[in-house]
Amino acid sequence: MQLVRQKGKLSAYRVRAALAALIVAAVGSGCATEGAQVAAPAKSPSSSQAKSPAGQEAARGPQAQKEGAKEGAKEGAKERAKEGGKKGAKEGGAAGVNSAYAEKVRRAQKARAAAAKRWKLKRTPLPAPQPPAEKPEITTRKGFEVKGGDDLPPVFTTVPTKEKVVFLTIDDGAEKDPELLRMMSDLQIPYSAFLTDYVIDDDYGYFEKMQDRGVALHNHTLNHRYLPGLSYSAQKREICGQQDKLEKRYGKRPRLMRPPYGNYNRDTLRVAKKCGIEAVPLWAAEAFPDHMEWREWDRDLHPGDIILTHFRGKNEWKGSMPDMIRRVVDMVTKKGYAVAKLEDYV
Repeated sequence: MQLVRQKGKLSAYRVRAALAALIVAAVGSGCATEGAQVAAPAKSPSSSQAKSPAGQEAARGPQAQKEGAKEGAKEGAKERAKEGGKKGAKEGGAAGVNSAYAEKVRRAQKARAAAAKRWKLKRTPLPAPQPPAEKPEITTRKGFEVKGGDDLPPVFTTVPTKEKVVFLTIDDGAEKDPELLRMMSDLQIPYSAFLTDYVIDDDYGYFEKMQDRGVALHNHTLNHRYLPGLSYSAQKREICGQQDKLEKRYGKRPRLMRPPYGNYNRDTLRVAKKCGIEAVPLWAAEAFPDHMEWREWDRDLHPGDIILTHFRGKNEWKGSMPDMIRRVVDMVTKKGYAVAKLEDYV
């Protein structure tokens, strides 16, 4: 908008400059004529003067110059009006988009409040802000670098943003609780799944339903092995093999990969890049049904933090997956954060 105002000012300045030039020309022409009348009869302009804009203007006389100035002012006014119209249309369009988004959020929050009661949440989850027009630049977190890894996929635990949003990610796929699908759909809470083939191969359809609900499915390797202990070729089988499996089963080749246990080396990132991986999100906190575990010293959330949890059930946890979601979402909401979609930012 600032550029539009400057352009409007520039147009007005040009009009004023043109008027000033015409006035100066008129005054100069008048003085020259007076001098000529005293010294000698006035001469008609030469052919070259007559052809030039200045000569033509002088020949036309003060009245024509005055009319020209009026026309210049009219053109300037038209240009300003045109620019103002563009500015108004742009601002009006943006206002319309924001208004539509606000109405969408209002309706969603009404449904979410009812769902929060059904699922026995203490608070209604907060709505995420509108996704950024441009995704932030993702870089490797300090201390997570590998030697010679400047051109390799970045490894990070937090997305750079000032918005009070966090991102929920769920790993492996061992537990396939249908209540999780219903709960997350009802609450309209976004999350991302990082899948390991050997634990999802007994029910690929469960994750197809998840994908149909808008969940992005990403790479967590074929067999959940400790990657730094493998050769380059073995890591390639684990990572690229899972890329191929997920593409075949779900029609999309993942952009993100999370190494098992969060462990990796330079070969891991080299293979990941070769197989089409663009980024390697780790996590800042981990959620369980009965507690949270934190990476940071202050044991708290920060804008852009990635939260990890797992597909697990009561046989391994002190609670179910809905119990875990209830706990983590209540905690996030209490701290004034919303859960946003990771793929909108990365």
